[in-house]
Amino acid sequence: MRNRATPAHDYALDACFLGPYGENDTLLEKLLVEFLRDHVYWRRNFHPEDPPAIGTESARHPDYLAFEARTRRELHQLSAALKRSVPFHSPRYIGHMASDLLLPGLAAHMLALPYNPNNVSEDSAPVTIDMEVQVGLQLARMLGYVHDTTRPDCAFGHLASGGTTANYQALRLALAMKAFPLALRAARVPDLDVPEDDWHAFNLPGDAVIALLQAWQRWLAAQPMAESTRWRERVDAARIERLGLAGFFAKHPALRVPRVLAPITAHYSWSKGVKLLGLGSAQLDLLPTRGMRLDLDALEEQLDRCARERQPVLMAVAVLGSTEYGTIDPVDGVLAARARSRARGLDFAVHVDAAWGGYLATLFRNEDGSLRSRAEVADEFTYFPSPALHAAFGALGDTDSITVDPHKLGYLPFGSGAFVCRDHRAMDLLAERADYVFHGDAATDYATHARNLGRFVVEGSKSGAAAAGVYVAHKVLPLDHRHFGRLPRATVRAAEAFHDRALRFADEVAPHLHARIPFEPDSNLVCLALNPRGNTSLAGANAFMQRLCVMLRADPRQPLQVKEFFGSTTTLRPDLLGNLEAARIFRSLGLDAESSEPLLILRHTLMNPYLIDGENGISYVDLYFDFLTRCTAALMNGERAA
Repeated sequence: MRNRATPAHDYALDACFLGPYGENDTLLEKLLVEFLRDHVYWRRNFHPEDPPAIGTESARHPDYLAFEARTRRELHQLSAALKRSVPFHSPRYIGHMASDLLLPGLAAHMLALPYNPNNVSEDSAPVTIDMEVQVGLQLARMLGYVHDTTRPDCAFGHLASGGTTANYQALRLALAMKAFPLALRAARVPDLDVPEDDWHAFNLPGDAVIALLQAWQRWLAAQPMAESTRWRERVDAARIERLGLAGFFAKHPALRVPRVLAPITAHYSWSKGVKLLGLGSAQLDLLPTRGMRLDLDALEEQLDRCARERQPVLMAVAVLGSTEYGTIDPVDGVLAARARSRARGLDFAVHVDAAWGGYLATLFRNEDGSLRSRAEVADEFTYFPSPALHAAFGALGDTDSITVDPHKLGYLPFGSGAFVCRDHRAMDLLAERADYVFHGDAATDYATHARNLGRFVVEGSKSGAAAAGVYVAHKVLPLDHRHFGRLPRATVRAAEAFHDRALRFADEVAPHLHARIPFEPDSNLVCLALNPRGNTSLAGANAFMQRLCVMLRADPRQPLQVKEFFGSTTTLRPDLLGNLEAARIFRSLGLDAESSEPLLILRHTLMNPYLIDGENGISYVDLYFDFLTRCTAALMNGERAA
């Protein structure tokens, strides 16, 4: 623990959001009106010689007035209904991964909506599609990937509807890269250095696959047109994308369907992804954890078993901020395990699911993109970051691909996830043809990627307005510790304050209640386990927690104002924790250590930057624990939940 002076009020944060009280309403209104007028001006000056298609007298016609009245009525009803929404904007909301929206991103998103760009090709989005490619580069820089477009190994990223789609994109790319060398072998392309057997071809390192892909592209370009077409078709006919999984593995009977390795804390999107890809959930190996972080010994054991049994591995997943617990896996350890596995002839992609924790990387980046030392980062906090945490973030640049969600810790509207791969050249393996949309052959440079983005992504239509919102937010707040890093800095400090207050709370309620932080938090998400003293059964603890959860859950049948705070819950499962860790936690709560059932716990997502309100001298963290003290006392006394 380090002593740290109380930070000065950060006035730059005051301009970032509409605010818990709507304090910046004038700013947002001014921006929206100004740029709506600008949009109308653009329409009127497109071809000013064209007369108005809607006559001025229309506004007085009964049908026009009736339509306007119906529209107003429905909008009023919508506005009234939305008043029952969960108040994500408030520091009293500490439930799920949602908060207020960054004003620059919100305004840019709304500004771009009337233009309605479709970011699949430059034909339908000549402006915002380039912004999306720039967003990929902004994120690549934040994560430690090469972001110089003059470099042949420059990273490439694009937006997706969310982390689930981005994780699926990672699986698609990993499978395409793993299978491509076998298509070259099967087609018997001359003059290429292809491994002599299927096993070694299926286990080429990613850099070697990209080198082979480039050699194939150069060889193809050197052939006469007819020969080039014939050889392209011959290789395409042998690719897994043409054959499907059943056809591909029928042609390569010595190979087995590859497995995906992930910690048991991984998001359920990984189960969705392997099903969508056709691998099946049986190919997803969920590995045990230590303290809710991937157990590297278990990973090593599984890789050793796969190497011995010649069981291919498609990908190992590390989680940078688990959805339920906020814990961060040892990314550096996963990369080291792959290096050792390569010596046994077993290779695979390493993907980081940083949907939650990705933007925490801004705390570790200097303005020039270099990595800050742990001492530099730690000087701003009391506990954060541990040596293991700093090593995990420092290793991101050596992974193959990363998922990040701008609509989580990027504070942007939902529908803005992102996928970033370390080397843009690999994306050629995902290219689709659609001559009415895309122009030219597979991408060879960033300009081609920008013109034909839809060729590589899962979606057939995608919002250019979302790309504009993310791009502008990153331009206003560059992704380094001096700019965007102010936001996660405020929330991690709040999480540290929450951690310390939770320890004091545990002492205060000790005469009648067990209260424990089950494992040390890695990020701005902190869990808390509770159990009435004298109770030893898991069922009794869960019944108590269920009654408490009613007090923290939104109820659309009641006015929002009757709730003081909004929270969320998750469970601690012994199969997630491991028997020893589960027994330790259960014992500390006075529970039967042999129980195999899950324990319901409180989950606090501390992403609102105003949890510590310096302007008014209010700590919503302290207010929450005062509230929790009253609630638990009422439950212990048998009072009815509010």
